[in-house]
Amino acid sequence: MKTVQILSTLILGMASGMAWGADWPQYRGPQGDGTTQEGIAKVWSGAGPKQVWKVESEGGFSSFAVGGGRAFTLALKESDGARQESLVALDAATGRELWFSALNFPKYDSGGDAGTDSNKGGDGPRSTPTLNGDLVYAFSSQLVLNCYEAATGKLVWSRDLLKEHSGRNIQWQNAASPLLEGGMLFVAGGGPGESLLALDAKTGAPVWKAFDEKMTHATPVAATVAGQRQVIFFLQSGLLAVEPATGRELWRYGFEYKVSTAASPVVEGDVVYCSAGYGVGAGAVKISKEGDKFVATEIYRLRGNKPLANHWSTPVVKDGHLYGLFQFKEYGQGPFKCVQLGTGEVKWEQAGFGPGHVILAGDKLLVLSDAGDLVVVAPSPSGYRELARANVLEGKCWTTPVLSNGRVYARSTRQAVCLEIGAP
Repeated sequence: MKTVQILSTLILGMASGMAWGADWPQYRGPQGDGTTQEGIAKVWSGAGPKQVWKVESEGGFSSFAVGGGRAFTLALKESDGARQESLVALDAATGRELWFSALNFPKYDSGGDAGTDSNKGGDGPRSTPTLNGDLVYAFSSQLVLNCYEAATGKLVWSRDLLKEHSGRNIQWQNAASPLLEGGMLFVAGGGPGESLLALDAKTGAPVWKAFDEKMTHATPVAATVAGQRQVIFFLQSGLLAVEPATGRELWRYGFEYKVSTAASPVVEGDVVYCSAGYGVGAGAVKISKEGDKFVATEIYRLRGNKPLANHWSTPVVKDGHLYGLFQFKEYGQGPFKCVQLGTGEVKWEQAGFGPGHVILAGDKLLVLSDAGDLVVVAPSPSGYRELARANVLEGKCWTTPVLSNGRVYARSTRQAVCLEIGAP
């Protein structure tokens, strides 16, 4: 009888749209695509969502990885008499710092923490940590990938791409996060013959290394496309998809590079979308299989900063439509847009967001503007419909909001905040 009651409760919960809790273990969520099945159980009104905690968190644009009762990010911390790029572990329930580990002395471009109308966001790390059970990984601006015990901060292994793999860094230094897929970590930044690497997540040993490619600031994504699981890198040559286990090349799509490419590829079905700023614009390809070969056929290519440029804000996709912050250097004012994925047609746009980030949480969009506004939007190609808004952070927010177990975790260049939006 008790088992029947439990099953009935579960079924009733699913039927009523109950939000089930989930960890957020890596950049852009469980699947690395900016989505989570966990929904927003309660849309706030009035003063905004309940603040669980808010703490100082200085420097940079690293987002959170959350799991095991801890929240991890990269920030600037005082160590050995200087501010260093550091992996910071916080108690997810209280915001209390549990431990931190300095990674390296920063070598970023200069610039103070200016307002949202300026490009100067303040020096600091841009990569987001990755969680793998009791291990956590941090990929520094200087292309050093460290593995730690999540509970204690004890270093388990370290791999320096510059020293050990003839690495080649880029202007503004590394911003990509390590992608965890199939027990391996995927990163770019090595030299000729080893520019892309798959590392054993437990030991850091190379599983494979290949190619002579130049990296970008974009984090790779894993997806099943045309029936094949693959990891897609967005490089200076364009998109390159590889077989995860072997590194075998599956397909390519040549795409222009200028100055910086930072938004990750977006995948829905057999369509892959990519975009960059600096006048590069956007494109989409359809991936098909002819015999044992994969073919990337261009669907459209739209050049220029309008209508489609993603400076570093990667869109999410739902029901054939992209939702994201499409802009280039429109700080504080850049629009939130809905775009038909298959054609590149802009269905609607709403100004006033700037280059923040968006995630898809169940059936709602959660947007963090560069000025610290947290906004809930209903995803629909028929028009912009805002459900809730609250200003939750001071400082510049070029980071991705995180939803884990009924709570939002978000960062600016000055603060970190945890907000209750309904228990899972």
